[in-house]
Amino acid sequence: MEALRATSVPSHSNIPKAIHKSTFFKPKFMNLQSSPIPRWSFSSTYNKNTSRTFKDFAISSASSSTVSTENTPPPPEPELEPETEDEKFDWFSEWYPVMPVSDLDKGVPHGKKVLGLDIVVWWDKNENAWEVFDDACPHRLAPLSDGRIDKWGRLQCAYHGWCFNGSGHCKLIPQATPDGPPVHTFKKACVGVYPSIVQHDIVWFWPNTDPEYKDIITKKKPPFIPELDDPSFSKVFLTRDIPCGYEILLENVMDPAHVPYSHYGIFQIDQPPAVKVDREGGKPLDISVNQLDVNGFVGNHIWDNTKFVAPCVFYTYTNPTVFQSNGFAISVATGKYSLAEKSPEKRRMVVFFCIPVSPGNSRLIWGSVKNFGNWISNIIPQWMLHTGLNLVVDSDLHLIHIEERRIVDASSANWLKTCFVPTKSDAFVVGFRRWLKKYSGGKIDWGGKFSTGTLPPTPPREQLMDRYWSHVVNCKSCHSAYKSLNALEVILQVISIVSVGIVAATRDSVIMSTTGRITLVSMAAVCFAVSRWLAHYIYKNFHYHDYNHALH
Repeated sequence: MEALRATSVPSHSNIPKAIHKSTFFKPKFMNLQSSPIPRWSFSSTYNKNTSRTFKDFAISSASSSTVSTENTPPPPEPELEPETEDEKFDWFSEWYPVMPVSDLDKGVPHGKKVLGLDIVVWWDKNENAWEVFDDACPHRLAPLSDGRIDKWGRLQCAYHGWCFNGSGHCKLIPQATPDGPPVHTFKKACVGVYPSIVQHDIVWFWPNTDPEYKDIITKKKPPFIPELDDPSFSKVFLTRDIPCGYEILLENVMDPAHVPYSHYGIFQIDQPPAVKVDREGGKPLDISVNQLDVNGFVGNHIWDNTKFVAPCVFYTYTNPTVFQSNGFAISVATGKYSLAEKSPEKRRMVVFFCIPVSPGNSRLIWGSVKNFGNWISNIIPQWMLHTGLNLVVDSDLHLIHIEERRIVDASSANWLKTCFVPTKSDAFVVGFRRWLKKYSGGKIDWGGKFSTGTLPPTPPREQLMDRYWSHVVNCKSCHSAYKSLNALEVILQVISIVSVGIVAATRDSVIMSTTGRITLVSMAAVCFAVSRWLAHYIYKNFHYHDYNHALH
């Protein structure tokens, strides 16, 4: 799912706990002739007391066609920084993206699920702000997302009409008598309010309704990416609900090696290998990481840098490069020389917001950002750009859905024992799994809402890869185009029927000439054919587009 040349990072999940922080390690590269066992090795020079100093470690590995396990010692443990008991990731003390503002209708409330929490997002015209509430009316827990916004700008529950302002206070209980106690002012009549903010044109929320977090934005802000607020960059975002867990989704967007294969024919490889070993052009990838800690990691890969900001944000961006007059360029980040193929003024970025929803379900907000060729996004309607991005999602959706279930069925606490990852191209994925293992015990904290290792059943393929409910219904541009194209289909069918009817009615009449009848019949045939093609186009681009890898 990487739209750019992905860059990456990482490491291992089995971490020793007693290595001195000041110790320097050299990477140990494996001898292919003498050692058939794949190994990971790292070098680390990170000072946690200095924010400008990065922990540099490289991952090297190799594989052999035959692996002997008899009388062979196990591979050495990776040499990493010591784990501290107090460095644990708190899933409920982070900002989470919910939806792009462009896909939210100010006239209605929107129900969403994030980190197992049911929330409702709605526009408070009195405060001129997007609010995020607990999606449960305090009366009898009916979903407020099924309600409405009344003429006073209050969120109204559709079950009994209770109304709430932007602070969560109940302003009206229609069933309460005017001369009785003001029950609407009781604390139990209030709805839970989550801290929220709009950043990068995306609504974010803090998953705790405790009043002590009301001003959490003054202490901690969502991850900030300057390019997303830079007017010189064009931005195209796609939001889609994914029937795969957060962990598998993040692995997928962090994995550059799958792009030539899962997305064959969709993406063009920027730097094809000098010698192709197959049709798709897969090649070894030199991936390294500079820092890994509780907050995520930073890495680079040839022309690109990457950053994972836990728990949701991963982005890859072009590496700043200084060009030389002799046609060669040196990368500022890596110090490597290469042919000068890119202009230093051109920059591009791919941003992924991977949101945990529930076990086996996640939400992807995918942004393509660049400061060149901006006219394309200004001319081409967004819904047309989304059809291409949705095809990218579809092309590996079934693969990662089945992969997740097989990993869970393996019932292994050690992901590395379940999966065989012998090459450096998997370094980024291994690094994420290592981060998850080290700082979160290898799993998401759902706050006790779900049992461990339980996934929803696999639906039929057409339902699994459905675009309408996972994207179209939540996207303003696509939903508007969907309704317009359906209306056009109906109009074409009406024209076809009316044309045939006119010809039939004037069959024995001299009012219409033979040429006129032929013209109407031809127009009816063309309109009917176009309506059938349009119906197929609507279904394929807005409902279900199967992707058979054997035919691509």
